[in-house]
Amino acid sequence: MKVTLVDYGAGNIGSAANAVWRAGGEPEVTADPDRLRKAERVVLPGVGAAGRAMESLRNLGLDAALNDVRKIGRPFMGICIGMQLLADELLEFGRHKGLGWVRGRVEQIEGAEDVRVPHIGWSRIDHGIRSSLVLGSRDRYFYFCHSFRLVGDDGVAVASVIHGKPFTCAIEFENVFACQFHPEKSQIAGQRVIERFLAWKP
Repeated sequence: MKVTLVDYGAGNIGSAANAVWRAGGEPEVTADPDRLRKAERVVLPGVGAAGRAMESLRNLGLDAALNDVRKIGRPFMGICIGMQLLADELLEFGRHKGLGWVRGRVEQIEGAEDVRVPHIGWSRIDHGIRSSLVLGSRDRYFYFCHSFRLVGDDGVAVASVIHGKPFTCAIEFENVFACQFHPEKSQIAGQRVIERFLAWKP
């Protein structure tokens, strides 16, 4: 199963590609919009600032290609920033327009005496029965590394996490799955998510 990873300069693309390979997929990394449109399955990884990532996608013409991938119905997975980029609005270092697949915005996590920002480390997620990719009583703890969160998830949330306040950490609709946590860093639980993505037939 070939899986195409979108190369727009994301720092974790190598580890994401290795995770796809360990799960039994054949990773392909590309920044070519035409190759992306022909992909069987697509992963949009990401670490860093969402606004800068969105600018890079647009400069490379990858935003239009991703929109085509969604319209065609090819299975899509967004990871961390790759989830945040699906929102309408990104409030990180200014205001930026996202891909607009989800009617929500990405805003900074509120810090407090007992709430560290960024949110780094293993956290327990709560998920319902609607998700094809995060189901399973064993799959509760995943690795996070982020300072911003999705707010207003348009009713497509399938998992949440508590860090100060509860917020959405995974969404699923149509041919789209995205998660705030890092499956490529979440050991066996994360590998199972990627394996389910390889087998997913939305």
